[in-house]
Amino acid sequence: MSTRTLSKWHGAGNDFLVDVTTNEGASFWNPALAAAACHRMLGVGADGLLVAAVDAERVAMTLYNADGSIAEMSGNGARCLAAAVAKDWGLARANVLVDTLAGERLVAIELNGNDGYGSLEMGRVSFGDTIPGTIGVAGVGNPHVVVDDDAAWTRGDRELIAQRLSEQVGGANVEFVTVLDPGHVSLTVYERGVGWTLACGTGSVASAAVLHRAGRVETQVCVSNPGGDLVVNLQGDQATLAGPVRFVADITWALS
Repeated sequence: MSTRTLSKWHGAGNDFLVDVTTNEGASFWNPALAAAACHRMLGVGADGLLVAAVDAERVAMTLYNADGSIAEMSGNGARCLAAAVAKDWGLARANVLVDTLAGERLVAIELNGNDGYGSLEMGRVSFGDTIPGTIGVAGVGNPHVVVDDDAAWTRGDRELIAQRLSEQVGGANVEFVTVLDPGHVSLTVYERGVGWTLACGTGSVASAAVLHRAGRVETQVCVSNPGGDLVVNLQGDQATLAGPVRFVADITWALS
């Protein structure tokens, strides 16, 4: 029986397994192994697996969703990955340049024991054609559909709505939002390849951008996810995201 050492982190409840490795080590992973590791009952359990292939001071990020599919970008994931790399380097503070499928993202991370806080440049927010019944469609390296939440909807209602809207744009995360005031939004998110999550960084950015475009929020927005608060800053068509990270455990995963 062989084993693999992983670390588990979460950003506002959005949890990830992280493998800080080399380019050669990164080639070990495939969708089936990632899905097995992320399985809540039969594996370690996580919303996704982050593979950090370290080369000098640059890090290439591969993100597997819980079902083994590959995602382009994750705001919470990028912070968790940068924190894991900083911890591996023995640094309490680091600027980590992360190569993602959505492009380079600079992550500034600070650690204090098991807790930390990070901010990252999310890049350009793009907008798609609005689907009837939604506030808008946005891309933050990955696609999102933003919907006004309705307290009368059940969890099952929201799942059906999310699945229908996601299919209309070829697969997307769907955010259900409530504007509390111009600087504060709450949301729940149904992620493609994962399902319900406690937080979504890219979804928080997409929601803030779509709502700002509609004139409903300011350029700085606190986005309350079920697992914690994230802060989005909008500068023209660019965005930054900031929020917490927490180290959970080092894990030896048995491969059999």
